[in-house]
Amino acid sequence: MDWKLLTKADYVTTSWSGGTTTQLAIAPEGAVYADRDFLWRLSSATVELDHSDFTPLPDYNRFLSVLEGEIQLKIDTDEPVPVSPGKVVAFDGGVPVESWGQCVDFNLMVRKGKAQGAVNVLSGDCETSWLPEPGDLAVYCAAGAVRLPDWDLEAEAGQTLLCRGFAGGPVKLVCQAGLVMLASVREA
Repeated sequence: MDWKLLTKADYVTTSWSGGTTTQLAIAPEGAVYADRDFLWRLSSATVELDHSDFTPLPDYNRFLSVLEGEIQLKIDTDEPVPVSPGKVVAFDGGVPVESWGQCVDFNLMVRKGKAQGAVNVLSGDCETSWLPEPGDLAVYCAAGAVRLPDWDLEAEAGQTLLCRGFAGGPVKLVCQAGLVMLASVREA
């Protein structure tokens, strides 16, 4: 159970019709998003269109949050809901999804029937303990800095701390003027 610091040099950025998507991490290692054979994928997208339709991903559940900006998100036949920094929306990747507004978002995609995921948000200055279930963990620092004192690790804005195969137990976090995304995935 080792933590690894990922930086922009470790990420894969691709363009799409409405902006760019940066893959922060994927499992298993070496999986390719376009092949749709991954267990989970963590990414951040820049949405530059005022209106966009999400790519259908029927084999995946999705967790989405906004890091910068605000969007209106219409999931399937539901009324559009505002999504601003700090709010996490979970939805079935196979239903039609539309968004209005420009933003930078954070996505966790988890393969249905094979794994379960969760995303939590920390903001500002804080010191807390996170109690994730055993599995894969990611701590993405969107702004400020975050420290894991028990492992003597720190991430700054744009960096990710990734732990594959976390055995369980508390993870102490110290945030400094930060916006930090906590993602956890456990196999079903």
